[in-house]
Amino acid sequence: MGKQGFFPALGTPLDENGRLIAGSLRRHVADQIEAGAAGLLVMGSMGQQPYIRGGETADIARIAVEEARGACPVLIGVMDNSIGRVQERMDRLDGLAIDGVVATTPYYYPLTQADIVNFFTSLAASSPYPVYLYDLAVVTQSKISVQTAEKLMKVPNIGGIKTGDLTTARVLSRLQPTVNPDFRIMFSGLDVFDAAYTYGIRDNLDGMFSCTASLTTAMYKALEAGDNEAAARCLDGILLLRDTFVEVGVFPAFTHAMNLLGFEGTFHPDYMQPIGPEQQEKVRECMQRLALI
Repeated sequence: MGKQGFFPALGTPLDENGRLIAGSLRRHVADQIEAGAAGLLVMGSMGQQPYIRGGETADIARIAVEEARGACPVLIGVMDNSIGRVQERMDRLDGLAIDGVVATTPYYYPLTQADIVNFFTSLAASSPYPVYLYDLAVVTQSKISVQTAEKLMKVPNIGGIKTGDLTTARVLSRLQPTVNPDFRIMFSGLDVFDAAYTYGIRDNLDGMFSCTASLTTAMYKALEAGDNEAAARCLDGILLLRDTFVEVGVFPAFTHAMNLLGFEGTFHPDYMQPIGPEQQEKVRECMQRLALI
């Protein structure tokens, strides 16, 4: 799937009616490619996948693919609560030159590990695209265990996993060369990205990369050069902005940050209120301190 590196989970810019702002998404994709992204996740958690109108999803995927122009892989989120509903989401992507689809476990009821194996095996058998596991137990209630992930590594058409569990990522990295050399492990534990890199985990995926392109690029250049102190400083900056978002409201704060960066639209669910002037100023001050604006 190409070079290793950082995968931003892109935001999805919507207007007041929940419709895609195509020009803003195009600029967002171009900005991340210029920053050196190894791949893009479209309609992940940061991209509002569970909240987007069904009629918008195909256009969002199409525009991302068009703007990427083959510069890096494009993965599309298709998360839903049953095999059939995920298949319907995949059907909307028919004919698009994407590089894979990403799915969490169903998230309305808890699943057993046997349920998880059946779910992803069924998706892989019916999908025209490689299927990537999205391990997000904090949301879905159901963790993909290391043992389950190892089983799924061997299933045809399962392309990889996104996980924030460092132990899972390390174990799968050790198994990868012999079990499935093409299986891609994308680590999403933002707080320890630099440590994970020293373990040989080179692919990192996170939504914060979408609004910290210059810091992310600098962090990866430092890691590649073996300058761990510089990499840690860059990561600390990303974490500082993340923590500021948490303090004032993550998704509305993300909207304000993206607007400050010049990307039009709302990047948070429609039931969330925008942050107020005081909170906006905290986000602005943090971004100015980090030289992001």
